[in-house]
Amino acid sequence: MATITAAEVNKLRKHTGAGMMDCKKALVEAEGDFDKAIEILRKKGQKVAEKRGDRDANEGVIMAGTSGNFAALISLNCETDFVAQNADFIAVANRILNVALAEKPGSVEDLRGMKFNDELTISEKILEEIGKIGEKIDLSEYETVSAANVIAYNHPGNKTATIVALNLKSDEADQAGKNVAMQIAAMAPVALDENSVSEEIKARELEIGRELAIKEGKPEAILDKIAEGKLQKYYKDNTLLNQQYFVDNKLSVSQYLKSVNKELTVTDFKRSSLV
Repeated sequence: MATITAAEVNKLRKHTGAGMMDCKKALVEAEGDFDKAIEILRKKGQKVAEKRGDRDANEGVIMAGTSGNFAALISLNCETDFVAQNADFIAVANRILNVALAEKPGSVEDLRGMKFNDELTISEKILEEIGKIGEKIDLSEYETVSAANVIAYNHPGNKTATIVALNLKSDEADQAGKNVAMQIAAMAPVALDENSVSEEIKARELEIGRELAIKEGKPEAILDKIAEGKLQKYYKDNTLLNQQYFVDNKLSVSQYLKSVNKELTVTDFKRSSLV
């Protein structure tokens, strides 16, 4: 059996981030072969991933950023908040975001296949982290927007992030975009405006409005009018441009943007949250 030195264990630990005992066991199994020990640790990650595949990974971090006229957000999930707050885990998520911003992949599947570093793809790095940490880890979400002006907002704690696309670029538009990004984080709109709401949701809200009016004993002749009023309230509560602006509730978000520049509007947004 090869003699394994502390220096060799430490070298493997620095290279992989795995624990000292795991590194020592891998080197012993590999009879001192450094590359083989790395492969052993990666296979351990695969085995842990297979065992924990049906576990819930509801904790994690969400991060957003921009590069030119492109913005992206990613969600890297794990099982416990303890792991989510680990500096190494956060660093992995930040690196994945930077890869997304640099390479602009078209889907989360494409992002998983991209290089994390010179040696590993993002999927392989996640397997390595699973072996090191012993929890299910999943790159579950990747969203993007592109426009003349893009803004990213990361809420403190890395549990909620938003990205916003605006049609104009200026200092005033930048600040307005930041304010709207915070609005999205706080108020969680489900669509941009009434035209972005699906016909299925519109029909559902109208039906709910009619049923409530019937239960309240309203006359048949005004049921449709009442239902339409309920639908308009849904738009006001749940679509970004129709929501009350959270800084000044006398204005809608659309009106706030027009007060900054009459041509300014949001063209797209994405929001992700673990809370």
